[in-house]
Amino acid sequence: MSKTLTEAAKGRGALGNPDNRFEHHSRESVDDGWDNLEQPPERIRTTLTVDSAKTVISYNRSPDVPFDRSINPYRGCEHGCVYCFARPTHAWLGLSPGLDFESRLFYKPDAAALLRTELNKKNYRCAPIALGINTDAYQPVERKLGLTRELLKVLLEYRHPVTLVTKSALVERDLDLLTELADHGLIQVALSITTLERSLSTRLEPRAAAPERRLQTVAKLSAAGIPTSVMVAPLIPVLTDHELEDILSAARQAGAGWAGYVLLRLPHEVKELFKGWLSEHAPLKAEHIMKRIRDCRGGQEYQAEFGTRMRGEGVFAELLKKRYRLAMKRLAFAGLPELNTTAFRQAADVKPQLSLF
Repeated sequence: MSKTLTEAAKGRGALGNPDNRFEHHSRESVDDGWDNLEQPPERIRTTLTVDSAKTVISYNRSPDVPFDRSINPYRGCEHGCVYCFARPTHAWLGLSPGLDFESRLFYKPDAAALLRTELNKKNYRCAPIALGINTDAYQPVERKLGLTRELLKVLLEYRHPVTLVTKSALVERDLDLLTELADHGLIQVALSITTLERSLSTRLEPRAAAPERRLQTVAKLSAAGIPTSVMVAPLIPVLTDHELEDILSAARQAGAGWAGYVLLRLPHEVKELFKGWLSEHAPLKAEHIMKRIRDCRGGQEYQAEFGTRMRGEGVFAELLKKRYRLAMKRLAFAGLPELNTTAFRQAADVKPQLSLF
């Protein structure tokens, strides 16, 4: 990557803006002798574009996740986590999974209205909704737009169960709504923690909350009676896996009711973005890290098969599973209460659709 792009990308996660996999042509910066590449670069700024979605609930049939529906009020994520499995989704927009993903954001201003419409459908059947799965629902722009808060208001009104996963302390802003949801058995919140080393976190996930701040959020939510867990996600072989037990212990001390982990996933363009990050920030460990990743992925850098994509396979992956199980047993997590799906109610003031017959 050129020096100017490095300077422009300061404070971001990705080190470049590679073409997406659907492009027919590739581009690269070339010095033409006119000193164009030596000009002071402009810092990459975040832009917001309206996403005119017709629906807001997405459904899936994956056996690897404990939900069949989710809501993402945003596309792209300013947290800039270099390892984010959602980066390749920006390719569908004709943009790069690199710096575009964390700076060219899309938002759904009518997300709450769309959700209300879908929940009022006569054939809708209640099941937990996962909020902010593809990209963080509490990323920095949420402070300005408040889409996630509006969605929570609708879910509370309809007594609909919801789960949240975030890296942001901004979730504390909605403590009033989360507490009321918890009173009805309708909420579970998970804080994702990759590492306890602040300097490493700053480079891996530059605009997310610091690790100790996330643990403070776990403690605050737990103290308020909100079922809270910690996800060690992603667990990165060699780079962060040695912290597994320490993160689980810190989560337990903060009051988390449960904890889990997800092995690093490198789909599509994320592979090269992550390897580029390693060459810049962990060059002496880079080959060792990638070797362990291949050990867990059948000799490849990524496998997408259900059943193994979240935990991997092979000797090293099995060792991680054993370490996790032993730590969970030793720490005696209390567990989370089941979400309540029986309290769901549709809006009383919405007129039912007329039958055709």
